[in-house]
Amino acid sequence: MRFADCPSVRCDVRVEAAVPRVWELVTDIRLPARLSPELQRVAWLDGADRPLLGACFEGYNRHQQIGEWRTVSHVVELEEQQVFAWTVTDADGRFGEPTLDPARSMASWRYELEVEGGGTRLRQSALIGPGRSGVTLALERWPDREEEIIALRLKELRAGIEATLRGIKTLAEEDA
Repeated sequence: MRFADCPSVRCDVRVEAAVPRVWELVTDIRLPARLSPELQRVAWLDGADRPLLGACFEGYNRHQQIGEWRTVSHVVELEEQQVFAWTVTDADGRFGEPTLDPARSMASWRYELEVEGGGTRLRQSALIGPGRSGVTLALERWPDREEEIIALRLKELRAGIEATLRGIKTLAEEDA
């Protein structure tokens, strides 16, 4: 796969808990920092305290190969108890020119929930790009290794998503 192909990863899990409980967990933006190997901490910006369309939050990330950086995410889709999606921007210019433009996002993330029997089918996905990120820096440095770089990043994202989904499942089912 190449960067121009809009590389993405998607994972899902069945959670033995009702959609409202799972929704409560996926819309707690601080929860993935407890479960993810890369995301370290998250906080709402501009007085927001919950997901609202257009709301922003900052995230602090760490990766062993590229160090630490801050992002600003924008809630771009919100359908109560169904979809929570956001784009991630490079507000500080860690990977290129600073931007808060969601159309130039480093990545896009999405949760989808649907009723399945007495529980919930929870899906999480991530799309790399179209904006600059650690991936684009690596591609500029090693253009002949594009497919390998993309495959490695998708593998890392899949591992993070799977860890997050397992954590959400565990928490939701403990309370169910």
